[in-house]
Amino acid sequence: MTQAERLSAALAGRYRIERELGAGGMATVYLAEDLKHDRKVAIKVLKPELAAVLGAERFVVEIKTTAAMSHPHILPLFDSGTADGFLFYVMPYIQGETIREKLTRETQFGVDEAVRIAREVADALDYAHRHGVIHRDIKPENLLLHDGRAMVMDFGIALAVSAAAGGRMTETGLSLGTPHYMSPEQATAEKEITARSDVYSLASVCYEMLTGEPPHTAGSAQAVIMKIITDTARPVHELRKNVPANVDAALAKALEKLPADRFESAKAFADALGDAGFTVSGTRAYGQAGAARGRFAIAGWAAGTFAALALGAGYLIGKRPADVAPEQPVQFVVELPDSITAIARCCGPAQVLSRDGSTLVFVGMKGASGALYRRSIGQLTAELIPGTEGGSVPVFSPDGTWLAFEVDGQLKKLPMSGGPVVPVAASGLTNGITWGDDDVLTYSARSVQPGGRLWRVSAAGGTPTAIPVIDSTARYFYPFALPGGKAVLVRFLAGGSSIRQARIGVLDLATGRVDSLGFGTRAAYADGMLFFVGADGTLMVQPFDPASRRTTGPSTSIVSGVALHGGSNHSFAVSEGGWLEYQIGSGVLNEKLGVLGPGGKTQLAIPGRPPEDFEDISISPDGRRVAVSSVSLGGGGDIWLLNQQNGTFERLTVGGGWAATWSRDGKRIAYSAGPPYEIYVRAVDQAGSPQKVLAGKNLYPTSWIPGDRTIVFNADNTDTGTRWDIGTITIGDTVPRWLVRSEFVESQPQVSHDGRWLAYTSNRTGRVEVYVQPMSGDAAPVQVSAEGGDSPRWSRDGRTLYYVASSNTLVAATVTLAGRVEVLTRKPLSDAGVISDLNTWSVNWDVFPDGKRFLFVDRGGVQGGRPRMVLIQNWKELARQMGSKK
Repeated sequence: MTQAERLSAALAGRYRIERELGAGGMATVYLAEDLKHDRKVAIKVLKPELAAVLGAERFVVEIKTTAAMSHPHILPLFDSGTADGFLFYVMPYIQGETIREKLTRETQFGVDEAVRIAREVADALDYAHRHGVIHRDIKPENLLLHDGRAMVMDFGIALAVSAAAGGRMTETGLSLGTPHYMSPEQATAEKEITARSDVYSLASVCYEMLTGEPPHTAGSAQAVIMKIITDTARPVHELRKNVPANVDAALAKALEKLPADRFESAKAFADALGDAGFTVSGTRAYGQAGAARGRFAIAGWAAGTFAALALGAGYLIGKRPADVAPEQPVQFVVELPDSITAIARCCGPAQVLSRDGSTLVFVGMKGASGALYRRSIGQLTAELIPGTEGGSVPVFSPDGTWLAFEVDGQLKKLPMSGGPVVPVAASGLTNGITWGDDDVLTYSARSVQPGGRLWRVSAAGGTPTAIPVIDSTARYFYPFALPGGKAVLVRFLAGGSSIRQARIGVLDLATGRVDSLGFGTRAAYADGMLFFVGADGTLMVQPFDPASRRTTGPSTSIVSGVALHGGSNHSFAVSEGGWLEYQIGSGVLNEKLGVLGPGGKTQLAIPGRPPEDFEDISISPDGRRVAVSSVSLGGGGDIWLLNQQNGTFERLTVGGGWAATWSRDGKRIAYSAGPPYEIYVRAVDQAGSPQKVLAGKNLYPTSWIPGDRTIVFNADNTDTGTRWDIGTITIGDTVPRWLVRSEFVESQPQVSHDGRWLAYTSNRTGRVEVYVQPMSGDAAPVQVSAEGGDSPRWSRDGRTLYYVASSNTLVAATVTLAGRVEVLTRKPLSDAGVISDLNTWSVNWDVFPDGKRFLFVDRGGVQGGRPRMVLIQNWKELARQMGSKK
């Protein structure tokens, strides 16, 4: 039964549903006959996902407060209630057009007409404000023109929605307001919204009626928000010379950033618009003073945390269905469980949408532990998917009934309806999986396997086969299946490691030929459009024909600030059902080296250097230099030595290097190079060539044993039946000695300065924790962390073991090591956001020799703080709108 049929049955005897008038982001509107009063009405039915958030009783109670309002410029509310689970309200059916329709047709209003309409709306607002009701969503779509007279629609609906959510708008993932007309206090999610917010929104509408565009425009909702908070709108008279001076001055005052600097009432604004002698003493550019005072300054705004719910967008009373404007795009933030500290796992896409857009699955990290989570449309929170602990790179089957993922080098799948996890194949570590229409999984290997980097295996299980790519020297990432099962989109690198050199292309699965489509870091396809992200974190769309495998039109930017993970993977997902998801971030390499000390958090001064992409921090024993891995310095993914005294970098490796660790005397550095990632040692003064210490695959040095002859390392031994193991190799030997080897993931080993104790992490309890055991192995390991921990480092005296808690807080654990390990205290040192590395072996911080200061990767908002994901409904209309503004 359709929604209309269900609604007709539920309202039988009261209203007779005739037809659908239109649909918007919030509701669907039906033309109906009011049987009791024998009149035409418009019934607005909230979308099921919104109704699920609000709840019926509170919504109905709150919406009744608006029903008693009676004003010639307010569209009245006849009725409201619930029916068969629907929330609805009833208004008169009135022929007319919205201000949005007229702006679309004519671009601008006559000056006198615009001022008259603004004053009529202000009169309605003043009436409502005096009755204690604030509209909260004044915009052209909510202002109806009936016989030339303005009428405000949906009055108080925004208040009802907000109140029904119990003041928990950030928890529900809803934030009221349309970006271009939001007041600064709405944009910054102020808890208290006053009548002066409506004044600001009305001034924005009047500004657009006069100039043809709102005060602030940009390529994305987030960018508009930033401009509302920080930028000065151009005075109206600069855009339209015949606007009277009093109107120009009135808009200047109404658009002030601080509410206190605006008109005290909507009536005062209306009076100023009609008073030819009105001026503002010492008139300032719009918003200048308010921005300077700092209440809405950029420092107080976490860029990109806005989520807009376009209430009633696309609702056009009295229009035929063929004339109804396209449904407007809706955006909202996906709220996550508090325990999730990051959305990623090295080294591939961490989010995926089902083809119909009804379900989002993502990798949720708790410190260094992770699992897959599911959030269905209409649900308030994300839920853990049992059996996916340690899982990464999730992908849906084409019909959405199965979910495939990789965990510890094994491809697995599970039914979304519930059921056991099913093994598919041994894949090795992957950085991307796609499920084609031919029911075959295509995946990219993280390290070179015999045969190459791209592989295919039946989703039913079997032995993977390598894809014979023509250019075997290039590296391929993040495959995405195109319709038909004959080709996939890929990201490839033919030269260096920098994402600025990355290209996207189409790989023919039969011939191995790759045709380049241009620069980009990741690509996806949905419903005739190619989606790709540039190195600056801007998400682009471009018409694309999968049959010819060519783009068929210009590209359009639709979202900026897509979060970057691992220095190379921009975080987004798209569905053919019209849904788009992305994680908010700076979108670019934005990492600096931070210092935590007695004075708090500062940044290590590196003169003349932009933000880089840093990993694997290791401070020299004398504290003067820092070894770091970087894929941005020189574009090669090498190890660099930073001289802290003069801020200069010196290159240690050429052709790639990771996991640098200093010898105890500070004269040599052990590191991993590859693929296949073997262990090398090189003199810091670079005398002589690098020396290979241990051959193999996926080997990462982490610490030296006193005497500087033996190196402790981490190894990915998934292929041999264990997981991540810990061993030692003595220079000159070829066979390692294993210290910790089990079916669990043991990683990040660190030897105490006296060489007697080994700290490391293990997931043996189901969560990653820090353990200590004797290097001799003659005693059982003792758990040091509590409720999650990783990235351990020893103090010089061995009395303190530092680690990063699952909350990204640096913790100092005081321990005794006299015969046995005993944890005395655990003291949090800082909540500055020391981020655990998503690579199993890496440690992204270190302690200075003085034991009082700590160096760490400061990700500057890329992954710092609470992760934020945004869902956009109707990306097609968003793309159309952004394209029309080019």
